[in-house]
Amino acid sequence: MSESADFMDPSADHGAHAIVPARRPGTLAGKVLGLLDNSKEQGDIILETIAAALRERYGLARVLTRRKDHYSKQAPEALIEELAREVDVAVAALGG
Repeated sequence: MSESADFMDPSADHGAHAIVPARRPGTLAGKVLGLLDNSKEQGDIILETIAAALRERYGLARVLTRRKDHYSKQAPEALIEELAREVDVAVAALGG
């Protein structure tokens, strides 16, 4: 997929930046799903529900779940790098 989307980054130089979406796998069968819990209330429940549905429907190989220390802070670079190395697709929770 080579489409791009314009996003406003409130922490950047106030300009729109074109971001090319990540490639999507053709199937989730046999893939590793990464879940990033943002540490907000019920984020873990949302992610567990998504993982269970995807596991049942698509036959994921495994699920790797990680949790941010605090919802208002960025995930540590090491955590992002780990997910990038270990998973085929990732979902971030937006608990509330």
